[in-house]
Amino acid sequence: MPLPSGTSLDEKSLTERGLAAPERKTGRILLIACGALAREILDITAANSLDHLDLTCLPAKLHLYPDQIVAHVEAAVKKHRATYDRIYVVYADCGTGGLLQQKCAELGVEMVPGPHCYAFFEGNAKFQDRADDGEITAFYLTDFLVKQFDAFIWRPMGLDKNPELRDMIFGNYTTLVYQSQVADPHLVEKARACATRMGLRFEHRHTGYGDLEPTLTKWGGA
Repeated sequence: MPLPSGTSLDEKSLTERGLAAPERKTGRILLIACGALAREILDITAANSLDHLDLTCLPAKLHLYPDQIVAHVEAAVKKHRATYDRIYVVYADCGTGGLLQQKCAELGVEMVPGPHCYAFFEGNAKFQDRADDGEITAFYLTDFLVKQFDAFIWRPMGLDKNPELRDMIFGNYTTLVYQSQVADPHLVEKARACATRMGLRFEHRHTGYGDLEPTLTKWGGA
């Protein structure tokens, strides 16, 4: 876009017009993350003194629309890559069918390994072992999803208006597995109530942060 005749090209004018190069954040690393992981990422970075890691989150509701994740991640990487020394993507595959991994490789950024957050919270290897042992009828909740159960599960599936759909939607599941990241008895009871609403047996596993913590600490120390 050409500048009007007589316009100064000093840094102040360029900045006001949105044309100045972004200021580099030398020595800092950006995490582009799913909004559903924000609390856990902040806890991990604080506990490990990873003060040089900055966090920007994409809307947690992309959890409901995995076909939109790749485009949002790509836009975020392109927006911030001129500013940061390194960028990492705090998503697993998350229902993108390998397309997010493909895009991250194309963009030259690393992402969290695993099929989804339930796997890396459990520990990807342990989660795969459970799958190999036949755990295919479990419905998983994390701390975030327990807190946001109505907003992210019950209402989007139409169960607030059509509760008779419950058995049709969840009929192939047998168990609700709550993977807790923090020890909170109130959340355990809320998760148990969610299982009752869904007509499923309840199981609680305290996973902590699983593979997410060593992944972030590796990136922060790389």
